[in-house]
Amino acid sequence: MIKVVLADDQILVRAGFRALLDAQADIEVAGEAGDGAEAVALARRLRPDVILMDIRMPGLDGLAATRQIASDERLDGVKIVILTTFELDEYVFEALRGGASGFLVKDTEPVELIHAVRAVAAGDALLSPSVTRRLIVEFAARAKEPAPSPRLNALTDREREVMTLVGEGLSNEEIAARLVVSPATAKTHVSRTMVKLGARDRAQLVVFAYESGLVKPGWLP
Repeated sequence: MIKVVLADDQILVRAGFRALLDAQADIEVAGEAGDGAEAVALARRLRPDVILMDIRMPGLDGLAATRQIASDERLDGVKIVILTTFELDEYVFEALRGGASGFLVKDTEPVELIHAVRAVAAGDALLSPSVTRRLIVEFAARAKEPAPSPRLNALTDREREVMTLVGEGLSNEEIAARLVVSPATAKTHVSRTMVKLGARDRAQLVVFAYESGLVKPGWLP
């Protein structure tokens, strides 16, 4: 059973998501929060698999709450999906940098929401849709020119190559096809790279790929 916490200051939004998710045999809404402080408290008490986190909430906002949860080693297994009204939200890249596993727009199709919860609970990041790629490029382009990171020295040439492809938004299967290896081998390279860099998940690899200069903004057409 996938345990989910809903964090949004709009009661009707939470009610709609709860009705949809609770109708699934493998998903349970374990708690609801109306602000970031409540979300952090519920994360620590319930240890959910996934938190659907609104950014704009009173008091402690979703961005600050995401940082608190992601920095707590006891909550390593808690994955955060940012909920936003706009596809190009100025805070989303900061949320990914802070530890979120991806984002969804609030008017997403119900089937997409359910898929997102299952995917993130399984360890995947919500970074495949083209709009998400464009968002990351958009805000990475505003960042300062990255300085060489000594953390890259821990990676083999193959792992750097794999992280570059992850940063470009490729799935394990697409990476395998590009490198002419098996999907299992591609997954192993991704996992080893995450461990060496201390990344929580694939989203963190994408952020690091940009911030370290491995992937340059503007690679999309």
